[in-house]
Amino acid sequence: MLSNIRIVLINTFHPGNVGAIARAMKNMGLTNLYLVDPNDYPSEEATSRAAGAVDLLENATIVPTLEDAIADCSLVIGTSARHRTFQLPIMNARECAESVIPEAVDHNVAIVFGRETTGLLNEEIAQCHRQVYIDANDEYPVLNISQAVQIVAYEIWMANQNKGFQQKETSEYPRKKDMDLFYEHLEETLYGINFVIRSHPGKVLDKLHRFFNRSRPEKQELGILRGVLAAVQREAGLTEANNHPEKKVKDALKENAKKE
Repeated sequence: MLSNIRIVLINTFHPGNVGAIARAMKNMGLTNLYLVDPNDYPSEEATSRAAGAVDLLENATIVPTLEDAIADCSLVIGTSARHRTFQLPIMNARECAESVIPEAVDHNVAIVFGRETTGLLNEEIAQCHRQVYIDANDEYPVLNISQAVQIVAYEIWMANQNKGFQQKETSEYPRKKDMDLFYEHLEETLYGINFVIRSHPGKVLDKLHRFFNRSRPEKQELGILRGVLAAVQREAGLTEANNHPEKKVKDALKENAKKE
């Protein structure tokens, strides 16, 4: 199940940190590394710092955006020590590991780390379901990114030794890309019935996005919500045109099914 857990690094500036993180991951049995728009990679410094974990660097997945890194994940956890506008359920590193292990039995899980100096942006945290922090000395709580990955990876390794977590039943959750289709469907429906005005949308859509990320509807529940939106569109007369958002969403779902 550890292979279903990916460490996602966004725009990492120092290549040495990428190498150190690969080493920290391999120490704890994690092998799935995603690099989002790395600043300097591949790099001899990264290879040198990786020591015996060069294979993780060679097999790392490099993508241009966070969306690409987490599209097929059912649980996305962002790392941050700061209070955010998009407040999510917050866990410490041990609680994070205890929630990740049972979920990773059948689903892909991503733990996302931000830039060395600025961490994750608010719009990146907004794409996560949960937020994790690492307890540290209040007088100096600053951790190097490779140290942070090491601590989280250690807690995951320890939780994985507990067979009780592995045997815990988990619900079936939609993947991130399925949630994105739902958000598109929701947005176009609310625009279509003039609940939200396109020229002045305000914060309604952001708040709804945060609500559903926080509550994490199960796969069947998401299907019900999509059915409700489709019914609203039909009753409002919004489904007549072939290029209407509801049809586009259905076409996208069919396309995804073919690819899988």
